[in-house]
Amino acid sequence: QVQLVESGGGLVQAGGSLRLSCVASGRTFTFSTYTMGWFRQAPGKEREFVAHISWPGGRTYYADSAKGRFTISRDNAKNTVYLRMNSLKPEDTAVYYCAAKGYDSGDYDYWGQGTQVTISS
Repeated sequence: QVQLVESGGGLVQAGGSLRLSCVASGRTFTFSTYTMGWFRQAPGKEREFVAHISWPGGRTYYADSAKGRFTISRDNAKNTVYLRMNSLKPEDTAVYYCAAKGYDSGDYDYWGQGTQVTISS
């Protein structure tokens, strides 16, 4: 079994920053060989992609809404992926999920339970 556990969410004022973390675990799960992504879902809206960091290569890719403000990174030694979020806006309010995708997978294989991010104006 693979577990992804997010943390770091909370309530901040607009313009503030947060860093989300997602720790992965599993007996046969080799974190370093998975592309890791962050997604979010706002109330009444569909889940949307935020950013990913790929394997192989470690390339990063961001949704337009995240470019220039969010930074995704990973620490393979800690089985952890991070999402640093700066200049937060009320429209960033959502539940944020991390997810893992295997190299041969067409879609993300594993998902965390999410962490709530609320931005006050």
